[in-house]
Amino acid sequence: MPEPTRELILASTSQARRELLTAVGLPFRCVPPEAPEVRPPGLGPADLAEALALGKAREIARRFEEALVLGADQILIVDGEMLEKPKDVEAARTQLKRLRGKTHVLTTGVALLCEKTHALRVEHELTRMTMRMIADDEIERYLETGEWQGCVGSYRVEGRGLKLFQRIEGDILNARGLPMLRVLNALRDLGFPLF
Repeated sequence: MPEPTRELILASTSQARRELLTAVGLPFRCVPPEAPEVRPPGLGPADLAEALALGKAREIARRFEEALVLGADQILIVDGEMLEKPKDVEAARTQLKRLRGKTHVLTTGVALLCEKTHALRVEHELTRMTMRMIADDEIERYLETGEWQGCVGSYRVEGRGLKLFQRIEGDILNARGLPMLRVLNALRDLGFPLF
């Protein structure tokens, strides 16, 4: 049986994901996927999040066969519909108005893959987020922070966006971008040294 890999690559440019891995002291490097994201049709949120995470991990693992690659992707569902990252401030305003006073579900798919050792782990985590009934002027003040940029749902719970919420059920780190306990347990199971 081959020795487990000692190098971890995050297949992402997400600042939040980098911060979470850094906070627990894991050595890693970031290599962003280059291929456009392909969304297989007909999948539910959990299966889609896992498929997208695995697609990112596979692309990087083909280039770095000896590394253990971590891919992640997040899906937001509200009223049975999936939201995308907002393209501009008007789209962010629309998303925040749609989410206020409601509960939505964030599903993060994570995939760990090593080509050389054939290690593979694909999982997902759900977090239920209930936003307060925020007023229009609160939305405008939040939009001025710029935190909405690049975020599905148009908020960052690791920043001022936490003030938008009434209740979070489940793993708050998942809401930030990675279900860290799930990731750490998977790394341990695959033989990656945590210390």
